Amino acid sequence: MTALTPTPLVPPGPDRDLLRAEVDAVLDAFLGRKALTAVDQRMPTEVSTVLRDFLSSGGKRIRPLLCLTGWHAAGAEDRPHSVIQAAASLEMFHAFALIHDDVMDQSATRRGHPTVHRTLAAHHSRGRTLSAADRLGNSAAVLIGDLALTWSDELLHTAGLTPTQLTAVLPLIDVMRTEVMYGQYLDVTATGTPTDDVERALAICRYKTAKYTVERPLHIGAALAGAGQPLLDALSAFAIPVGEAFQLRDDLLGVFGDPAHTGKPALDDLREGKATVLAALALRQSSQEQADQLRTFLGLSTLTEDHADATRGIITATGAGHKVETMIAERYEQALRHLQAAHVAPGPARLLRELADGAVRRRT
Repeated sequence: MTALTPTPLVPPGPDRDLLRAEVDAVLDAFLGRKALTAVDQRMPTEVSTVLRDFLSSGGKRIRPLLCLTGWHAAGAEDRPHSVIQAAASLEMFHAFALIHDDVMDQSATRRGHPTVHRTLAAHHSRGRTLSAADRLGNSAAVLIGDLALTWSDELLHTAGLTPTQLTAVLPLIDVMRTEVMYGQYLDVTATGTPTDDVERALAICRYKTAKYTVERPLHIGAALAGAGQPLLDALSAFAIPVGEAFQLRDDLLGVFGDPAHTGKPALDDLREGKATVLAALALRQSSQEQADQLRTFLGLSTLTEDHADATRGIITATGAGHKVETMIAERYEQALRHLQAAHVAPGPARLLRELADGAVRRRT
């Protein structure tokens, strides 16, 4: 297995905590204004409250952080409010994607808290049967997700970007949204029917995560600063392996992670039968008896802890977990080689390396 080398000391640059605080301040102020407008217009105040609670319940703010890092990687020094707000719009879009994803997966928790559809079902449960409250929660969550999508556009178009900046970034935002929807479609249609198709699992990984989470946010930030195609290509060479490593780590955490750290039940991915690289490799490398057991357990809605332990044992025995760890390490080293070749300024390069480190070593 390729070793994960330590991060060397480099000159200071953008600070992640500061960038995150700037983005959160924009989101909080925006949702605060929406709450006041709802009161003035006698609209349901819980809409903005639920969305604000969801955004404040956690999250790494990876996409806006990478957007702002792309801005600095293109040579920009100061961060005008317009660029911070444009970066914040990516987090609002991500809220839309997560809320809808949780409805599709019928997930009970997100970041250690009840999902939006569960929160809304509980809020509107009085006088309704359990099934009626659940249906209402799902419907209301879809609407709030739609509103987050609408508000992500509003954040972008009211940020005060120049016409040149909007011309540069709107096509990138369009393609980012298209890619993640295709990735989500691949994921949804493959879930529950586990196969040994590693290439399909990698395609889901690339479109749903690598491009959406890492590549396009970097592109958007760099384009806002006027970057040309050579820098965008260099950022892609770094972003795709980092994004794939991020998702591969997520696949491992979904099966072997500690719920106290991941914020979601340990059985969710197994019960859903997610089409992950980990599952595909386990099926590809298993005996017939092991494969039969895996196909029985993966996607089993009534999966118990004993079943899960048996599944983990098979995955470990096939060497699939070790193989995924190797893939993560290889992609990490590949990304660092491309980052060095990109000749990005030391400050943004340090932040990109920190984000790469976090992607492969994270426990959440």
